[in-house]
Amino acid sequence: MTGPGLPVSAGHLPLREDLAGLEPYGAPQLDVPVRLNTNENPYPPSARLVRAVSDAVAAVAGGLNRYPDRDATALRADLAAYLSHGPAGKHPAWQHLTGAQVWAANGSNEIIQQLLQAFGGPGRSALGFEPSYSMHPLIAQVTCTGWMAASREEDFSIDPGRAASLIRDARPAVVFLTSPNNPTGTALPTGVIEAICDAAPGIVVVDEAYAEFAREGTPSALSLLPRYPRLVVTRTMSKAFAMAGARVGYLAASAELISKLLIVRLPYHLSAVTQAVARAALSCAAEPLASVAALRAERDACVSWLRARGYTVAESDANFVLFGRFADRHAVWQALLDHGVLIRETGPAGWLRVTIGTPEEMAAFREALALVPSAITSQAPTLEPRTTEVANT
Repeated sequence: MTGPGLPVSAGHLPLREDLAGLEPYGAPQLDVPVRLNTNENPYPPSARLVRAVSDAVAAVAGGLNRYPDRDATALRADLAAYLSHGPAGKHPAWQHLTGAQVWAANGSNEIIQQLLQAFGGPGRSALGFEPSYSMHPLIAQVTCTGWMAASREEDFSIDPGRAASLIRDARPAVVFLTSPNNPTGTALPTGVIEAICDAAPGIVVVDEAYAEFAREGTPSALSLLPRYPRLVVTRTMSKAFAMAGARVGYLAASAELISKLLIVRLPYHLSAVTQAVARAALSCAAEPLASVAALRAERDACVSWLRARGYTVAESDANFVLFGRFADRHAVWQALLDHGVLIRETGPAGWLRVTIGTPEEMAAFREALALVPSAITSQAPTLEPRTTEVANT
């Protein structure tokens, strides 16, 4: 017996029709001398941090026959302390975050998926301002949440008045903001987030995966949490903490909002090993975060170098730089790859994104780009200014 609408032909897998033709997300994983395409921190954990992680894993290894703390209570308390008093905090408006106001999962992508499972879903929609993180619409689709794509301004900013008006008209259940934005590196002023929170009928998610790399004085949406009970700020340990391999993402929000996420989280979703590794990294936070200042300096130097050579470069508060605009960006990407440097072909047409690496890796990138023939790096014609119209997908 077959269910209604299911194919009966032999060998045909009944994949959901709305997923047909989609490809798994992921950047190319190629064996090249210089990989600057996935926004990783190029500096590995210190010997001290490696020992701390090893000791932490050894301490839980004898109890792996038991399920982990399904609410990750100790880890959430440590994350709250980091946000409240560590390098990311130090601001009176959020000095009193507690573990009940923080949630953790396997990378920030699982955090986003849980948010859409709880607050999106069939008959509801999410809205984002593109170009932005390409996983937002993909996770919306796999959670059966409608996606509405709004456009950023020509300089990749968001106009608060236009955005608020658009949201009042569209009434999405979830609004995604990304600050600093991936792939452009653009940070949002607090006023933009406030205008959108005031207009949004549902929840507002500010994705701050790259917040630690922002220039001094750049605001965080964490400061707005006391005023907006439907605001969510997501973070990750993959970037500044150099823990991409550990897969730890987290969010800060009201305790009431987080209690709703428990409905959709899988039982024991965060392993005892993952929790131990994350807590060890937080106990040594000053060491991985010491690389942030160096990466900021490399980023700013990269921006200056590219602009001096006539490239258009987006302002960046992240650990990557978007530059262009090329008539044939794939040819430039391939030419760099031929010289042993892998960057990312992503973002708006004509642009490329380079992750900031070590001084040696950045020197290799500059040398490789200088070797690309000028005929290949020719600039694309100027585009018409962007609008903030919404496209439903």
